[in-house]
Parts: sequence; structure tokens; C-alpha cells
Amino acid sequence: MNTSPHVDAALDFMALVGRVFLGFVERAGRLSVFTGVVLFHCLTPPFYIRSLVRQMVEIGYYSLPVVGLTTLFSGMVLALQSYTGFARFSAESAVATVVVISMTRELGPVLAGLMVAGRVGASMAAELGTMRVTEQIDALTTLSTNPFRYLVVPRVLAATLMLPLLVLVGDIIGVFGGYMIGTWKLGFNPAIYIQRTWEYMQAMDVISGLVKAGVFGFLISLTGCYNGYHSDRGAQGVGQATRNAVVSASILILIFNYMITELFFTQ
Repeated sequence: MNTSPHVDAALDFMALVGRVFLGFVERAGRLSVFTGVVLFHCLTPPFYIRSLVRQMVEIGYYSLPVVGLTTLFSGMVLALQSYTGFARFSAESAVATVVVISMTRELGPVLAGLMVAGRVGASMAAELGTMRVTEQIDALTTLSTNPFRYLVVPRVLAATLMLPLLVLVGDIIGVFGGYMIGTWKLGFNPAIYIQRTWEYMQAMDVISGLVKAGVFGFLISLTGCYNGYHSDRGAQGVGQATRNAVVSASILILIFNYMITELFFTQ
């Protein structure tokens, strides 16, 4: 039976929507199962301590320069922009408060998370994707070595533990950047600037940022390992896995940043 072109177009559109929805559900299910398996292995022995330490050095120590530079210049720019805006209302004295609260609550964890996602998440996806393509993961299984425990768990634990430390250092560097601009360029008294920084900073500001950092580290390592572990064959599959790891981690960081902020600061 012949149908009109409009009906055919509508059916094609509905089929496309159905394929996209089913593909999303399938990927969400695979990611959920992957997350459950990773959490189980993270909480049960045995642990590969040497691999964990190596990943902590790779994720934490070698990411420190990029995180430090990012937070330093972010704190400097934040101080300049805050001073320019507050000068319209004769509220220049609030610059120190804005810098410390913004860095500890939002800019520190988010910027560090995005930088680490670009550096570490892509690296994890590329490494595991290359191992999948060259059948090294299958070789581990043949040698009676659980690839989740040996490859995934050390990366997830290391990222979850090290990102809060990176954020803590980044907060200090970012606040110091605002201090430099405030005292050297904007003419603030150093003692008064430090006093206002300590006076208005609360423990919850720092704690919320560190909680965000831990969640972001888990998300970055999880998406990087997931995309690399399930990479398609060939160089194109590895490249696609790397791209998907960075994009998905960045989006999840922004989504969970809002969710955690609402959890901590909504009355």
C-alpha cells in the first residue's frame, strides 16, 4: 500500500528518535553496570598498590603545573574583574571576600576538574583503548588477571583521592593570585586583605569544593576508563573513545557541580 510522502517522513523521524533513545538507554545501562563492577572491585581486595601509587603520581603530581597556572591566573582575573565591578558601587573592599569564596566554592574545583579531564581523562581512554585494540586486555584475562582490578580500579581510586588535593593546592594558589593583584596593582593593604580573606571564608566553602573535587575525580576516571575499555577496534575507535571521554567528563562535571552546590547551599 502506498503512503504519502508526509507519512513516510513522519515514520522516518519517529524511527530516528527511537534509535537515538534506544542507543542512549543502552549506553546508560552499560555505564551503570560498569560503574557497579568498578565500585565492587574498589571496595574489595586484592589491591595493586604499586599501580595505585604510580597512578597517583601521574594524576596528582604531573597535573599540578596546569592546575596551578589555571587557578593562579583565574584568581588574578577574578580580582581585577571584581574590583572593576564593585568600584561602581564603592564596594571595593569586598574583592578579597569574592575571590576566596569564588575560588573555594566554584572556580577551584570546576577549573581543576576540566583541566584534569582534558589531560588525564583523555590519557586513560587512549591507554585503555590502545590496550583493547592490541588485545592486551584479553591477554590479562588469559593470564588470570582481572583487568578491572589491575587497570580500572587504580585509576579510579587515584583520581578520586588526588583531585581534592589538587583542588586544595589550586585554591591556595588562586587566592594568592588575587592577593598579588589586590596588593600590588590595586593598592590594598596586605594585612587588611588577608584579614578579610580569613574573616569571611567558612569551613563549608572549602569542604564543599573538596567534595566536588572527589566526585569530579571519580567521574573523570570512570568516563575515561569506560570509553577506553569499550573502545572500538582500530585507530579511529581509539580517537573516538578519547573524544567521548573528555566531552562526557566535562558535561558531567558541570551537571554534578550544580547538583552538589544545591545540596550544600540551598536552604
